[in-house]
Amino acid sequence: MGIFGFFSKEKKESLDQGLQKTNENLFSKLSKAVVGKSKVDEEILDELEEILITSDVGVDTTIKIIRRIEERVAKDKYLNTGELDAILREEVAALLEENNTQDFLDFEIPAGKKPYVIMVVGVNGVGKTTTIGKLANLFKSAGKSVILGAADTFRAAAVDQLILWGNRVGVPVVSHGMNTDPASVAFDAVKQGVDTQADVVIVDTAGRLHTKVNLMNELSKIKRVMQKFIPDAPHEIMLVLDGSTGQNAFIQAKEFTKATEVTSLAITKLDGTAKGGVVIGISDQFKIPVKYIGVGEKMTDLQIFNRKEFVDSLFKKK
Repeated sequence: MGIFGFFSKEKKESLDQGLQKTNENLFSKLSKAVVGKSKVDEEILDELEEILITSDVGVDTTIKIIRRIEERVAKDKYLNTGELDAILREEVAALLEENNTQDFLDFEIPAGKKPYVIMVVGVNGVGKTTTIGKLANLFKSAGKSVILGAADTFRAAAVDQLILWGNRVGVPVVSHGMNTDPASVAFDAVKQGVDTQADVVIVDTAGRLHTKVNLMNELSKIKRVMQKFIPDAPHEIMLVLDGSTGQNAFIQAKEFTKATEVTSLAITKLDGTAKGGVVIGISDQFKIPVKYIGVGEKMTDLQIFNRKEFVDSLFKKK
């Protein structure tokens, strides 16, 4: 059993509620597309293509899904419209399985990685600091000791906000204040993690999409100072994206994956948008595992991404 346990009924209800706007958007459009039709034809597939694109699945990923459904139609010769949502669910689940090969429901800190160091990247406003606070709470609730590093030193609110989260969750925050060297903060956070034998160190970094060269240099410097204490740190580089921004999240993912080696994704604010399809598109286009999704305001509403439960909530019939 992983440190976050099984996918509970409460989590599933929270996921259903968080994806409700996307679900309603998809099904209302899909229902209109198939009304009066008995079989899946070219016209319905054209409508479905438009529905997926407007749900921010992305053009390339949408084309991939449509091709898969076309192959099913050609193979089975006849598919009625009642089967379309089931087929769509199956194909999206298969696509997510290809890109999220590891099931993070059983996520555990790898053996011998203590402290396990997570470097968090992402632009201002995506919910980066909130995600770190909620993640710290999840780890602490699982009995893990956590240290936070406030290395987003270019924005006063980011440092103050992380300190507030640290107090709220009850975990120490290493901070040098605003306009200080981010690498120095990361250095001290990792050093404290090693000295106190903490289980997890989470380091926040600058939330600016400044020029790629500057961003690359800054993140490289932070990584280098971490490696003075832990040669293979950071063990995870997590990019936080705001799901409600749709295609803009794709652009941010593109820039950050160019600037540093992103190894996991957290997609936030899915409860406030009908653009939940962005999770499918980003997973497919960048081949980086979606590890966490934010589906509400509560501490527990940052969930480990479970592809099967996600697809079930996304395409659930009311």
